[in-house]
Amino acid sequence: MTVAVGLLLASVLMRSLAAMTWWGPVVAFCCYGLVATFVVLDLGRHAPHQRFGVANCVTLTRAAVTALLWGVIGETVLGSRASAAELEWLLVMAAAAALLLDGIDGWIARRSGMASDFGADFDLEVDSLFALALALLVYGTGRIGVWVLTGGLMRYVFVFAGWLWPILAAPLLPRRRRKIICVIQGGVLIASLAPVVPGEVARCLCLAGLALLAYSFTADVVWLTKVKHA
Repeated sequence: MTVAVGLLLASVLMRSLAAMTWWGPVVAFCCYGLVATFVVLDLGRHAPHQRFGVANCVTLTRAAVTALLWGVIGETVLGSRASAAELEWLLVMAAAAALLLDGIDGWIARRSGMASDFGADFDLEVDSLFALALALLVYGTGRIGVWVLTGGLMRYVFVFAGWLWPILAAPLLPRRRRKIICVIQGGVLIASLAPVVPGEVARCLCLAGLALLAYSFTADVVWLTKVKHA
């Protein structure tokens, strides 16, 4: 599966090189560099494991796909490409492959006994960059208003709120709900990016995904508040 995603990534990259300025590769490189910096600085929490592990390699592959999505965004906003419309199907396939991999990296980590706090946070950070990239690409289609970016920004707003109110920065208990809603949100954004999905349907899907995401964050905020005052 990882090899398949790598080949898909290469095909999208080669297709994207046509009429591309240097903005796309620079943005993609910066995004991947940001992920690599996180890995280097946070790898200490991978203990007691001595190997990086297959699961983290899968997450790193998802990070590469995410960096490519950001490269397309950079080319669209800063480069010569007026829009990413001609790449929509390739982007949909690449994003769908990345979302599929998101469903197996945690499973691999648990099955191989390589689960760690580092792996969980690594997965979360890649998920967040992936969701924001998808939201920006969907907004770039012009079929959905700027409100679609809320879903991609919600986690970063939550982190910022934790800096202002430390109660919100307390550790959360693992909940399957978060992962399920994260996958649904990703699927909704990918579907909305597909050219065959009508704008009205895409808007309804994104609204539903945003409602689920808001519910999930609200539930976590309520839980953190109750624990603080318990």
